[in-house]
Amino acid sequence: MAPHVLLVEDEPHIAEAIGFILTRDGWDVIHLAEGAEALAAVRRLAPALVILDQQLPGLSGLDLLAALRADPATADLPVLMLTARGHPRDREAAVRAGASHFMAKPFSNAEMRAAVRALTAPAATTPGAA
Repeated sequence: MAPHVLLVEDEPHIAEAIGFILTRDGWDVIHLAEGAEALAAVRRLAPALVILDQQLPGLSGLDLLAALRADPATADLPVLMLTARGHPRDREAAVRAGASHFMAKPFSNAEMRAAVRALTAPAATTPGAA
């Protein structure tokens, strides 16, 4: 059984592209379009990684990340934060909230693969390592 990646992204084209990239790399990608569903999904699926859009309808990516970090069961879960806005303040907010890595859109396929591999490597569980 392939390891799970939970992708929380409301932009269908981006979600499809990430799903394609990671599925070809051997991952089972579960996609959600809203942050509110993601907390229950993380607990139910126990993914190896969460890829989280910063701007989501309902519960924002930053709010979801804060909830994941506040829960001892998910505090060390690797989270790759995505944003369409690559401003330094967005990166700072993501790192403050506990993102394991930050990536601005658009990104290359190779950049996405490398980030996922690095974040799911056995020693890559330190929040804030961007």
